[in-house]
Amino acid sequence: MSDLVGQYFDAAISHLQRVRAEEADNIERAAELLADALSGGRRVFTYGAGHSSLAAQDVVYRAGGLVPVNLLDVPGMAGVTVRPAPLASALERVSGLATTTLDHTPARAGDLLFVISLSGRQVMPVELAAHARSRGLHVIGLTSLAYPAEVSSQHPSGTYLKDHCDVVLDNKIAVGDGELTHPGAATTFGPVSTIVTSALMQAVVASAVGRLADRGIEPPLFRSGNVDGGTEWNAKLMADNADRIFYTF
Repeated sequence: MSDLVGQYFDAAISHLQRVRAEEADNIERAAELLADALSGGRRVFTYGAGHSSLAAQDVVYRAGGLVPVNLLDVPGMAGVTVRPAPLASALERVSGLATTTLDHTPARAGDLLFVISLSGRQVMPVELAAHARSRGLHVIGLTSLAYPAEVSSQHPSGTYLKDHCDVVLDNKIAVGDGELTHPGAATTFGPVSTIVTSALMQAVVASAVGRLADRGIEPPLFRSGNVDGGTEWNAKLMADNADRIFYTF
């Protein structure tokens, strides 16, 4: 194993351990909101722009995941699937796109929205979180609180994602999102933001599942479609939760 490989794994493990210790209370607060939403028949949505969309997608329609969790699919925000790829970055600075998308979904007061943005500075995540709360949704933000201390907000209000959330989960990622250096490389590399942010999302889901089970509510969990009976199990759960899922058509 090269030294850089070891450094990368060490950086990822260190971040995970730090987030586990320092964000424990916020993880539980977020899990309580998620469990309450699910037990109360509410809708749950996740959103992330660019590579932040990976963590948003990771808890949607997957084995071991909660059935009534939906991706808020804002046009052009799926990162490198957009052509040309820089268009996704440009769209994140466009006012009105995310809010209009939310207004055309079945989201309503009392529902829950996860907004994921590493910097939390761009127009779209700030506007989306603020608009969702104005409509009565609960908002959980996943971001790095290192950014507001070092970079300017791109939203006209001067605010950041963190300013428009019921709960903020800090992934502790340093500005620039690179953990490694090399004398021959002009900038940092080896990002761990996707690993850490996805772990935070899955930790919230895990705690919410436990809370539901402790309340005597069977958590609506997908099984793997690659095990016998999994497809049939999932079809039944999706039918049972048809009024809260929006990814089947």
